[in-house]
Formats: sequence, structure tokens, C-alpha cells
Amino acid sequence: MLTLRKSQERGFADHGWLKSFHSFSFAGYYDPEHMGFGNLRVINEDRIAPGTGFGQHGHRDMEIISYVLSGELAHRDTLGNVKAIPPGDVQRMSAGRGVMHSEFNHAEDQTTHFLQIWIEPNVQGIEPSYEQKRFDAADKRGKLRLVASPDGAEGSVRIHADARVYAGLFDGEESATVPLDPARPVYVHLVRGELSVNGTKLSGGDAARLRRESQLALAQGKDAEVLVFELTGQ
Repeated sequence: MLTLRKSQERGFADHGWLKSFHSFSFAGYYDPEHMGFGNLRVINEDRIAPGTGFGQHGHRDMEIISYVLSGELAHRDTLGNVKAIPPGDVQRMSAGRGVMHSEFNHAEDQTTHFLQIWIEPNVQGIEPSYEQKRFDAADKRGKLRLVASPDGAEGSVRIHADARVYAGLFDGEESATVPLDPARPVYVHLVRGELSVNGTKLSGGDAARLRRESQLALAQGKDAEVLVFELTGQ
């Protein structure tokens, strides 16, 4: 079963320096029908204005992934990490028993556009940790590239959660069909462009929730970038 969630149905917050679309209930946006999907808790599509950002704030017991689309995100945390996250990099922070961090756009003339993703961990109270890896466009072209997994398979970042995250780029005749475990829910988030997901057309910002499906077919892409989440839970 596939359920389509259109981009314009998401929550939206405009803080001036930050414009954010919320796929699931977050902060001032509450929708009891969209509290998460499986163990996927947050997908926020954020745009940070030049010279602004999130001041230092805390997290605990959450796997947090940053996926930058354009611009650059500056990260600083109490683990001692001071990093720049450009497009193509995937950053994972395991908050564990508690960590403080800040995220900033230091550019004077460019908006930072990124996805903030939270996945519920399968262990709590662990030592906080950080990881960042690059995944070139060629590795995602016309296929799904594993970018986050519980065991760090295929060079992916390692998350402390029963979930796998894939990224893909599709255009023109490029397509991919992959088998699914019908017992696991799958969430497809189209970052940009257009893409057919199991025969249903998605546009940028749209998502498809899949339950009890045995395969995922991606085709008819038009400058499409997609994230696919293989999850656990209801």
C-alpha cells in the first residue's frame, strides 16, 4: 500500500532567518496523523538565511542526520567537532546521553538549504558520537546508494537505529527496482525534481509511505534527488 503526502500538506514555519517545512509534528506544528513513520521521527527541510543559524542547543537519545542540498552548514559541538558540511556529505550525530551543538550559515550571500532528519535509536544513554562522510553524485546516479545503516555497510555512516537510509539521483531513462521486506515500512522523500514511485508521480517535497510492499520501483525522473528510508515499527 502506498500513501502519498503532498509537499504543501507539510507544516511550515517562517522565523525570518529560518524557513522550515516539517514532514512530521515538530515544535509549533502538531498533526496527530503525522507524528512520525516507523522509527523516523523528523524530516525538516530548512533554509537558513546568510549569516544566521541555530545557536547552541541540546539533544539526547536521537540519531540526527544532516543532508545538505546547497550552501554549506557549519557544525560545532561539545564533543570538540568543528566541521563544514557541504552538499554531498552526510553527517550523523548520535546524541546519546546528551550533546550540545550549533549549526550556522557563515556565507554572506547564499542560503543554506538542508534536510534535518531524526531517527529514534534502538539504544539509549550511549556515549555521544559524530561521523561525516562524502557520497559523490556518481555513486547515486541511477541507483540507490546506502548512506546510513546500523552496521556502516558499504561505507555508510553508522546509526544506532534499526533503519537504513539510501540516496539516489534519477533523470531521463534512469531507473531502479529493488526488493523490499513487506514487514518493514518504507518512507520515500523526494528532495527535488519529479519521480515515479511504484507508478505514482511525486514532485519535489512530496513523500510516499509504503507498507506491505515487496518492491520499490523508481523511474521517469526529471532532475530527481530522492531519499529512501527502510524502517522498523508501525
